[in-house]
Amino acid sequence: MAYFIKNTKNLFYIFLFVHLILWTLAPSLTNKNLPLDVIEALAWGNNLEWGYSKHPPGSAFFPEIFYWIFGPQDWAYYLLSQIFVIISFYYVFKFSCEIFKNDLLGLLSVLLLETIYFYNFTTPEFNVNVCQLPFWSLTVYFSWKVFESKEIKFNDCILVALFAALGVLSKYLFIYLLFSILLLFFYFIFIKKVKNFNFKYLIILEIFLIILVPHLIWLNQNDFITIQYGLQRAGLEQSGAIDHLKFPIIFILKQLGVLIPFVFLILLLIKKIKFRFNLDDKKLIFLLFINVMPIALMFLTSFITGSKIRTMWMTPFYLFFGTLFIYLLKSQINTKKLNSFMYGFTILFLISPLLYSYISVTKTNKRTDYEGREIAELVERRWDKNFYNEIMYVVGDEWHAGNLSYHLSSRPIWFKNMKGKIKSLNPKGGIIYTGNSDVLKQLCPGDFGQINKQGFCMIGLKNK
Repeated sequence: MAYFIKNTKNLFYIFLFVHLILWTLAPSLTNKNLPLDVIEALAWGNNLEWGYSKHPPGSAFFPEIFYWIFGPQDWAYYLLSQIFVIISFYYVFKFSCEIFKNDLLGLLSVLLLETIYFYNFTTPEFNVNVCQLPFWSLTVYFSWKVFESKEIKFNDCILVALFAALGVLSKYLFIYLLFSILLLFFYFIFIKKVKNFNFKYLIILEIFLIILVPHLIWLNQNDFITIQYGLQRAGLEQSGAIDHLKFPIIFILKQLGVLIPFVFLILLLIKKIKFRFNLDDKKLIFLLFINVMPIALMFLTSFITGSKIRTMWMTPFYLFFGTLFIYLLKSQINTKKLNSFMYGFTILFLISPLLYSYISVTKTNKRTDYEGREIAELVERRWDKNFYNEIMYVVGDEWHAGNLSYHLSSRPIWFKNMKGKIKSLNPKGGIIYTGNSDVLKQLCPGDFGQINKQGFCMIGLKNK
């Protein structure tokens, strides 16, 4: 016990480093190709806009920065994902230490998260869910600073607004956290009346909206296409009466399933399960609002609308679950069980990347088995044989065309389709269309090729 207390921060930083290395190396060594969402993000990022057909721009912006630095190096995007994870872990730790005034309890709060597969097994795929993680933890952390401070600092207000806006620009479901925090402040100001309204709160709202303005303009100009996509993914168009009961129940059961390893590790740490609720405890109320309220609101959404909540949508929702349960059970923690806890944690910590690697190597027909680099090389050789200009554009779905955009040496700009764009293109730029081979073969005005049932129509300036 004395060792853990004395070396808590060192152990925490070692944990972050090992997590970063393991979960960067595991997919880098075992995947042939980047996952779908990463390829999609890179395709979007190559043509930066204030939004895309499925999501706001955040998840495209950060991979694009990494592409400028590292180029088409797969490991870099696995590293990017883990950087986002460990930043979120760092601020969970920082927040927890302030809550508990105890670094060991802060460390335990973070280690518990490693049992939730949202923060390990699914993290190699950088996507909108992973993109939210640091902004979720940062928004909570600086909201806490605003909440507990007697004198609200202007800088804290700016940071809450900034990270909240970046969270929404990562994924719209971030609003569930923001609404929960808004309800928290409403509760303490207008119901409990233990806090006074401060006009600095309006600064948060103003800066938040200002940051979102470009995306809101883009949304209006593009017929709110991302909203339509989200509603479609939730299955609202096909929702029936039974779905208002079926989907919420499925949602709850899946969340309980996700938390099984988490509960197992908690049981290794405590004497007995005995929760103590003091609704006058402001720390507890804050923890309940940022943990339970977003999940409750998601449940109500499913219940009221009959929408299907996909499990991965819940990725950031459990970031502070470790903090909540350690806070509720802190009097029940048995320090004599700390070694057992660490053994259990270490086993789960090491098994996860090993299991991921095993599945990646042994399971076939995965997206990550796609020979994107090899296909791009074949296409490029054929292009160089027939055309002398550079490939500047690829057209087709995010997967096939996106892979070409990522792997081709010229890094062509990706387009889903060319409606209304032909006149704006560089006339000296080569174009590759990808899609159904039978259709393309009939329509292709240039050089047609086929690889693995995927057609490629190449239009360029012919070699003399």
